[in-house]
Amino acid sequence: MYSDQIKLHLIVFIWGFTSILGVLISIPSVEIVFYRTLISAIALVGVLWAFNKTPFIKWRMVLKLVGTGFLVGLHWILFFASAKVSNVSICLAGVATCSLFTAFLEPLIKKTSIKWYEVMIGLMVLSGLYIIFHFEFGHFLGLSLSLMAAFTAAIFSILNSNFSKAEDPIVITFYEMVGACLCCILVFPFYSNFLSESGSLQLDITLMDGIYLSILALVCTVLAFYVSVDIMKRVSAFNVNLTINLEPVYGIILAFVMFGEKEQMSPGFYAGTLVILVSVLLYPVLDKYLSKRRRRKQELTA
Repeated sequence: MYSDQIKLHLIVFIWGFTSILGVLISIPSVEIVFYRTLISAIALVGVLWAFNKTPFIKWRMVLKLVGTGFLVGLHWILFFASAKVSNVSICLAGVATCSLFTAFLEPLIKKTSIKWYEVMIGLMVLSGLYIIFHFEFGHFLGLSLSLMAAFTAAIFSILNSNFSKAEDPIVITFYEMVGACLCCILVFPFYSNFLSESGSLQLDITLMDGIYLSILALVCTVLAFYVSVDIMKRVSAFNVNLTINLEPVYGIILAFVMFGEKEQMSPGFYAGTLVILVSVLLYPVLDKYLSKRRRRKQELTA
């Protein structure tokens, strides 16, 4: 268990490093995601072959997974764009709201009732965002992009919770990487003509860009996925989700160490971020406690 806990925190630490890599890589966010997903998809072909797993599944499921991959691609584009137009701290503060969006979207998608404590925690997160916007209004665009990234992440995480019950997680990841890569390719014409600062695609990369992109794809995507799936066989989903919520903390600390003054924010930013993180960490604790209490009542009345 101690070994698994160390591995889990290491994986969350690696995920916290992805936004820093996004800043270090010189090409724009759409091109970053294109290379990340392309390298990951190719690597996953090798993984499927090495573990003798077949990628051949029903075509309807393939379409669903590729479609979900489009959402994954959009999430990463917004994520890296946020880090580039503002900074890592702003990006991670916004993405920390993913759990909030999941709490409200999952009942809507699965047609279940919203719980009272989800509303309470949602109000806490909104108050944290209000504090950040109030003190860091100059980062309005970056924070808005990161909130949209959190929203898309919440949707595809809910969809994946259903897919994982029917298909192998590696196969799911492979098709979603393919879908995310296709998303970038389809976005390229519009992006290069209307959104690109240079007026064209920037697919030429430096040696350092290639190294950073390889780390992003192979370590932060493929390897991190493998280890996290292996850990979930022995560690409870509650424990895993609670630890994953620490990603913004690790990322903000890493960014401050690496970029120094560029990542130094106002006291209001840290106050608002603290409110969001406390809310995000409080949610699974309350959910587990109240679910146990509900089950106990049902057993007594049965």
